[in-house]
Amino acid sequence: MKRVSVVILNWNGADMLREFMPSVIDYSVGEGVEICVADNASSDESLEMLRTEFPVVRLIELDQNYGFAEGITGL
Repeated sequence: MKRVSVVILNWNGADMLREFMPSVIDYSVGEGVEICVADNASSDESLEMLRTEFPVVRLIELDQNYGFAEGITGL
């Protein structure tokens, strides 16, 4: 059972994810911890990059860009 979820909301942020995800992963180790990226229907390479470069990250693919507030509540 996961006890802690680190959830990052993303929209076309492949460059930022590529830069900062290694640190998030490094500092989020432990039993029961998961890292999730909720993607607001990005049109860049965010999803493919996460799948290939960071396969430990759980992807939540939203069907449209809900913006910041609704993107989090739409999970």
